[in-house]
Parts: sequence; C-alpha cells; structure tokens
Amino acid sequence: MLELDMAQRRQLVASAHHLNPVVMIGKDGLTENVISELDRSLLKHELIKVKILEGDRDQRTSLLEQICFSLNATPVRQIGKILIIYRINPDKKIARTPSSDTTTTQSRTKPKLKPRVHPTQSAKKTRSRK
Repeated sequence: MLELDMAQRRQLVASAHHLNPVVMIGKDGLTENVISELDRSLLKHELIKVKILEGDRDQRTSLLEQICFSLNATPVRQIGKILIIYRINPDKKIARTPSSDTTTTQSRTKPKLKPRVHPTQSAKKTRSRK
C-alpha cells in the first residue's frame, strides 16, 4: 500500500469531494463481483468513492481494510458510510501521484479597485456665481 502524508491526503479528499459513489455495497457484503467492479473503477479513475449501505462503524472499517488489502489500494478517508479509496494506475501515461508541491498555496491578492462613481457625479458641474 502507498503511504500518504497529510498534504497528499487533504488533496485527495478535496479531489474526491465532487465525486459520486461508483460502487454500493449492500447486505451481501464484499463479493467477487464487488471486488472486480472496484478494481475496474480504480483502473479507470484512480480515486473513487464507495458507499456501504449496511453495518456499523467497525464493520465498515474492516470492509475498508479488506478492500484496500485485496486491491493493493490506499484508504484515504472514511466519512460515515462513504469510503474514499486511491490507487495509482501504472498503465496511464502520466501517473498523477499527489505531491505536497502542488498543494502549496500562493498568496493571492485582489487587485485594488477604484471606487465606483455614479455617471452623473463623474463630471463635476461648475456653477458660475453671479
């Protein structure tokens, strides 16, 4: 299994935020069909979400460990009934391993804007005093 540091883990969690679960595990648990579907999904996407429909926290944690052990994947995070799993696809041309270099935040400053002026106020009217 690949070991992830906190910066890599945060980046993967952020990347997985918009994903929907690709596999749902029901009352039958972890079957051969579920394992093969997880394997296909990891080959295609590298980062997936799995939803477990039944079981308590300990059962879900043990399922996560079984999945990661059998597929040589890395658990990213378990949030309730949702598991986030990552595995590098060696067949892809560009292997995208999350690195801490890409997670550095640059100081972004907003450009200073001029105050908005109403069009009637922009041209100062000069009155001649008599």
